Amino acid sequence: MYRRRETHRGRLIADITNDLRRYSVDAQHIGHAFAGLHGLGPTDLHALIAVMDAELLGDPITPGRLGELLNLSSGAVTALVDRLERAGHIRRDRDTADRRKILLHYADRGAALAMEFFGPLGRRTDEVMSGFDDAELAVVRRFMTAMVTSMRQHRDEVRALRPEPPRRPAG
Repeated sequence: MYRRRETHRGRLIADITNDLRRYSVDAQHIGHAFAGLHGLGPTDLHALIAVMDAELLGDPITPGRLGELLNLSSGAVTALVDRLERAGHIRRDRDTADRRKILLHYADRGAALAMEFFGPLGRRTDEVMSGFDDAELAVVRRFMTAMVTSMRQHRDEVRALRPEPPRRPAG
């Protein structure tokens, strides 16, 4: 990763890797700024992103699935969802097909706050993408999809290395 690159391809790969790292760090700073402005912690922010991603896919997330994604216990997820709901960021709805199932959605207030904060970034992103034709964007999309898959696989492997927290005895 930090090796000196001697070939054109090697330098290109090193430059892309460095750009991805810088992009990731800057995105984290922006996310933390949003969280700080709205009294959210890092886990809160990750939860909001998971809720948003699920809604964008048209498949709202359940609290159980949220816990799996964030590697949280059911009690921690309940506290997290309660906190985000009280703050107006998300809402709980019953699934119309299975009334026992709870689905999490962005609340109107939370969506408005996110749009206000991230709107300028969205416009900048649109402006950058307008400089690429459809074929170039397709290559970028293929690259980003592969990178996201690779990163998530690595994340899951790293999580698997962590020891389980000790369980408290019931009672």
